[in-house]
Amino acid sequence: MADNDSPAETGATLGKGRMEGFSDGVMGFAITLLVINIAVRPPGSPAEQFFHAWPSYLAYLVSFLTIGGAWIAHHGLTDQLGRVDSILLRLNLVFLLGIAFLPFPTSLVVEALHKSTAWERLAAVVYGLTLLVIRLLFSAMGEYARRKDLRRPGVDDPDLDEAHKKFRYAVAAYVLTILVGLLVPTVAIFLYFAVAVYLFVPFRTVYQAIIGKTE
Repeated sequence: MADNDSPAETGATLGKGRMEGFSDGVMGFAITLLVINIAVRPPGSPAEQFFHAWPSYLAYLVSFLTIGGAWIAHHGLTDQLGRVDSILLRLNLVFLLGIAFLPFPTSLVVEALHKSTAWERLAAVVYGLTLLVIRLLFSAMGEYARRKDLRRPGVDDPDLDEAHKKFRYAVAAYVLTILVGLLVPTVAIFLYFAVAVYLFVPFRTVYQAIIGKTE
C-alpha cells in the first residue's frame, strides 16, 4: 500500500493520503497570502506610518493563528482516520473553501479600519462570520467521521481532543464578538485575537507539563 495508515481504495472508501496533501497545500497557500495584507501607508513619517499600520499586523496575527490552529486540528483529525469516503472529501473541500476565503476578510479589516465606521462594522462582521464558519465546518467533519466510523479505533490526538473541548466556548465567543462588531468594530478585532489565542494555545497540555516539572 502507498499509505501505510490507509487501506487500499475501494468503491465506498478511499485512502486519506491525497486529502491530507491537498489540504496541507491549500492551508499553506492561504497562510502565505495573509502577508500581502501588511502594508504601510502615507501620510506621516516612516515611524508614524509603521505604527499606524497596526491593523495590518493584528489582522495578520489573528488569521495566521486561526489557520495555524485549524491546520493542527486538521492534522489531528486526519491522523485518526483509517479511511475517507466521498462525503468526507466534500466536507473537507467546503472547509478548505472557508480557509482559502479568509485572506479576503482579513484585507477587508485592514482597509476598513482606515475608512468609515460603517465599513469597520461590515468588515468586523464578515471577518467574524468567516472565522465562525471555519470552526463549524471543521466540527462537522469531525462529527461525520465519528458517526461513520472512519476513524481508527483506539487512536487519540491531544490537539484534536482539546479542539473538541473548546468548540462550544469558541462558537459562543465568535457569536458574541460578531454582535460587538456591530457596535464597536475595533474592540471586536481584539476579541477575535483573544479567541484565536485561546484556540491555538494548548492550555491543558501546557498546564500538565508545568505541573509535571514541579512535582
